[in-house]
Amino acid sequence: MILARPVRRFALVLATMASLAGAGGGGGPGRCGRRLKTGGGAGAQAGTASHLTAARAAVDAINATDQYDIILPSAAQALKTEMINKNPDLQDEISRIVDEQTLKMVSRRGDLEREAALAYARVFTEKQLNEIAAFYQSEAGLKLLSDGPIVTRELIKAARIWQNGVARDLAQEVGKTMDKTVAIAKPDPLAAPEAAPAPEAPAAAKPAAPAKQEPAAAPAEGSEQAPLLLPDTGLPGVDLGGSGTAN
Repeated sequence: MILARPVRRFALVLATMASLAGAGGGGGPGRCGRRLKTGGGAGAQAGTASHLTAARAAVDAINATDQYDIILPSAAQALKTEMINKNPDLQDEISRIVDEQTLKMVSRRGDLEREAALAYARVFTEKQLNEIAAFYQSEAGLKLLSDGPIVTRELIKAARIWQNGVARDLAQEVGKTMDKTVAIAKPDPLAAPEAAPAPEAPAAAKPAAPAKQEPAAAPAEGSEQAPLLLPDTGLPGVDLGGSGTAN
């Protein structure tokens, strides 16, 4: 059956984590192999029964839900730890009851498979789903599924190295360009400052032209010339009055 393998694998993971004695027996894992019905509801909206069958085959081929196998075991372990911390004297009873109830929920793993099939059926045609399943069941497809994670890890490693190199080189180139730009815009503080140009001397003022002396006017005819009064020198025998006599 289409869902038998992933559900059995899920039950194995659950049994291993829970460390149950005799987990392989009983009706738990056996119930997990039951195939869900496809008629009615959302399944009818997604396509025909053959369409859903092709979708489930594709989901199973690509291991689309494998990553969710750990959900129920992790929830059981977390619940067990929490309850034991609160009631350490009931550790055995808590472990037994949690494990029993967890195994009863394993059959609900098929609900996730059904929802995954519906999601693929809404996006891909029946023909495309058959082609997907055929490829991943081929040698190349199986190789991709088994070794794809290895390639992904190598790709992530290469991407990180590339990222670091690009970031480093980008920072270096930006730093060089900024240094050149700043050096051009900012003068060197150690360089001798340029001498400031001497201020221009003001133009010499032109000497003032001497005042033009007007000739003394001649006395009018018939008028008496006023005597020239000279100061008294106080020297004996000297008459500056022009009398020409001396004492």
